Amino acid sequence: MTIRPLADRVVIKAVEAEETTKSGIILTAAAQEKPSIAEIVAVGPGGMVDGKEVEMTVKVGDKVLISKYAGTDVKVDGVEYSIVKQDDILAVVEEAPAAKKAPEKKPAAKKTAKK
Repeated sequence: MTIRPLADRVVIKAVEAEETTKSGIILTAAAQEKPSIAEIVAVGPGGMVDGKEVEMTVKVGDKVLISKYAGTDVKVDGVEYSIVKQDDILAVVEEAPAAKKAPEKKPAAKKTAKK
């Protein structure tokens, strides 16, 4: 079964929540926060919404930051999704490009002084 969102709605799947803190403490499921980063699975066509033309600015595969209590949760084929309006998406999360490493400098050859 697939979900095809209508108008300005987007189907998202939550990115796994962190199970440990930065200091290494393991969190129980109850202590974990609802993840606010999700991956877009499907995007509606946009169009006229409440008398205004809505253009969809996100695409399938984008990772986004969403409002904490946004959307409607649904379960399809055992997988949990949320359906949110594009307005509930706060930002697109972009991965930082990998930093280029400077080429390693070889140590200068030792010069021997003639005596």
